[in-house]
Amino acid sequence: MDVSAVLEAHKAQFKPITVDKVIPLEYDLNLLTALDSNPLDESQLRSNTEEYLKQYTRDGCQLLFNHIFTLPVVSDESGVLATLPERVTTIPREKPLPKPKPPTRWERFAAQKGIQKQKKERMVFDERTGEYVPRWGYGGGKKNKTEDWLLEVPQNADPMEDQYAKKNEEKQERMEKNKKRQQRNLDERAAQEKGVNPRDARKQQVYDALATSKKSTASLGKFDKQLSGEPKQKGIKRKFEATEADVAKEKAKHLDILNKVVGKAGEPTVNVRKAIKLTKRK
Repeated sequence: MDVSAVLEAHKAQFKPITVDKVIPLEYDLNLLTALDSNPLDESQLRSNTEEYLKQYTRDGCQLLFNHIFTLPVVSDESGVLATLPERVTTIPREKPLPKPKPPTRWERFAAQKGIQKQKKERMVFDERTGEYVPRWGYGGGKKNKTEDWLLEVPQNADPMEDQYAKKNEEKQERMEKNKKRQQRNLDERAAQEKGVNPRDARKQQVYDALATSKKSTASLGKFDKQLSGEPKQKGIKRKFEATEADVAKEKAKHLDILNKVVGKAGEPTVNVRKAIKLTKRK
């Protein structure tokens, strides 16, 4: 039985894997990319655009797959994987590289003194309980209130003073001081990023706060005592109309005020539509 015709018909359903190109394609297998610089056939492109572009794209993909199948492969749990080579094409970044942040005051001091940052362990051993407890946060050993069941009163202190309240106040003061220090470090870093001396930036903040406080006086700081080195504040000057004006302009001004109060001839002084809406809302 001759089955050659059946085989030929079955073979005709599939296109060959070999593709001939006048100019060889450039490949970047790391990006799974093939660059085809061959010119397009304008006659076929105009006569049968859809089929020609499909065939052109199919040939490029076939050549790319042929090169991928020549790569070394490794077997994994997910299957057979191809090892991609190094990238050839350099793709530009969408955004510029981030600028390095300027060091803080502590970082500069640590660099000068050669201080190395040492990471502390999260858990510490509590000798009182014989267990490991967090150094900070929930369940930390420092939060055990029974450790301060007795506080010594200093010799020069008031014996009736509450030492526990005093201790809490000192803690709050330390926390506020740390917050101010953190804010100062952030301001210094922001000034350094703008290329401004942090000392000049703090001085400008003082001048701005001083100018804001002077606006609370009746004269808007005009008769306040000036500090040494304080820059002159630029304010908005009030504009007064001339005492002698044109009679026609003065008449038009007074008529405009009268029309707003009484209304022009034939025009109602009350917005009836707006009054009806307000009545319906009530």
